[in-house]
Amino acid sequence: MAQQGHSAFTPILDTTGPSGATSAVFIIYDIFGFSSQALQGADILAHVDESHQYQVFMPDFFLGKPLPLSVFPPDTDEKKKQMGDFFAGPANPPDTAKKVPELVKNLGQKYTGIQKWGSLGMCWGGKIVSLTSQSGTLFSAAAEVHPAMVDPEEAKGVKIPLCMLASGDENPEDVEKFKDNLNVDKRVETFKDQVHGWMAARWVAKLSHDLFLAPLMRCRGDLKNERVKSEYERGYGILLDFYDKHL
Repeated sequence: MAQQGHSAFTPILDTTGPSGATSAVFIIYDIFGFSSQALQGADILAHVDESHQYQVFMPDFFLGKPLPLSVFPPDTDEKKKQMGDFFAGPANPPDTAKKVPELVKNLGQKYTGIQKWGSLGMCWGGKIVSLTSQSGTLFSAAAEVHPAMVDPEEAKGVKIPLCMLASGDENPEDVEKFKDNLNVDKRVETFKDQVHGWMAARWVAKLSHDLFLAPLMRCRGDLKNERVKSEYERGYGILLDFYDKHL
């Protein structure tokens, strides 16, 4: 882990991958911050495809203060307020999206061998990827896994190839409309028997009846479960194929 960047917002980064790789993946994690599944996924992307390896960067957007696991489920007024404040503050999607271009530019100035950038958003990070894949994007390809707050209207403005791997917890109508509205090379697949977060998150709770909160409730990929492990690996295999094609 090392401090990177030269702007006022200088988050800690988790970095992995060979320094000679000319393609890079910029990962935007979920609201719980760094997790073992996400970090393992970063290593998979960086090293598994020996013919096309990547430098992978995962900034700590929340500066060491992600949403506490104790807030879930938000079953009290206090917890609901905590979550609302978090999404209005450090996890505000438009504000976060504005930070991404400068972070990528700063990394490009330090890691001068990188020729192409891809993005990967997990849960909340998927929303940021949608917002940073519009006109003027610095990325050449984008991917979202079990994305939160899927907005089909945003798909109309996406200007780069996009891969979306949804879980069985995302709204299938929103995912399908998002797919239909994409006017770029795309791969959209739903892992119907996987819970939201199977590729990145680390915690599980009862599914909420609140339609907004529901995709955030069952957020764990239990890699001790053979089926989850298999679909976790398959998901990252799809991402590797997608990045190999576009980066």
